[in-house]
Amino acid sequence: MYDIKTMYQAHSPEEAVKLLTEHPEAKVIAGGSDVLIQMREGRLAGIELVSIYGIDELRGITMEEDGTIRIGSLSSFSKVQFDPIIREHMMVLSDACREVGSPQIRNIGTIGGNTCNGITSADSAATLLAYDAIVEILGPEGIRTTPLADFYVTAGKVKLAHNEIQTAILIKKESYENYKGCYFKYAMRNALDIATSTCSVNVALEEDNKTIKDLRIAFGVAGPVPLRARSAEEFIKGKTYDKSLLQEFADTALGDLKPRDSWRASKDFRVHMMKEMAKRCFTKAYSDCGGEIND
Repeated sequence: MYDIKTMYQAHSPEEAVKLLTEHPEAKVIAGGSDVLIQMREGRLAGIELVSIYGIDELRGITMEEDGTIRIGSLSSFSKVQFDPIIREHMMVLSDACREVGSPQIRNIGTIGGNTCNGITSADSAATLLAYDAIVEILGPEGIRTTPLADFYVTAGKVKLAHNEIQTAILIKKESYENYKGCYFKYAMRNALDIATSTCSVNVALEEDNKTIKDLRIAFGVAGPVPLRARSAEEFIKGKTYDKSLLQEFADTALGDLKPRDSWRASKDFRVHMMKEMAKRCFTKAYSDCGGEIND
């Protein structure tokens, strides 16, 4: 069923990097929820694997002294969903992880694998973008970091050299403190389905609980990679909620997106959904921040 030439087990992040350097044809396997599917389909016949699944130091969620939330790349979706730090400070990320596959997939699939796949439909991607997430990477030269927004290159490709591994996802305190968010996933089924479109919004208000101090909005399946709608972010800052603004906000967001036709949905349908999701997520996040919603 699985045509594997060799599997190497790494016991530390440094050993994983060393094994990948020594075996340039090898592929990393963590939870395996994506790699094993590709293998079963015959696309990776005769593959060499470097397993990082046993490296426990890449698991877990902690808060550093400066308030940065550190999510180990091998943390499962279930772990992220139910972690008390995430639920207290970044509930919308918990909500996004809840939308992944089934309980079995959430138990084995890792948030690092979800981002390293570079797939635009990844459930965690839009929400992490809306939190200004930073990716921590270990390679032969040591540790480097890069904004998640710059990590994505094109469909299925990220800025990760063959002999590098993602070790953590970092969320700075200023990126989550006093923000409330909302994640919305549209798919053809309510569970066990790949997203047709996703949207995630984070909002922070001024002390008057009316004026929008900051807003970040990101979309999945709105282009070859997950995308921030930065024009809409700038448009809405400094304004107060008004229903008459919603349509202009949604239209402005669409200017940064690149939806397309596919067998899952037409471009026109995606455009409609993205506008509606932008309005709903913004309204919910604004309300959760304490803002008054007028009709």
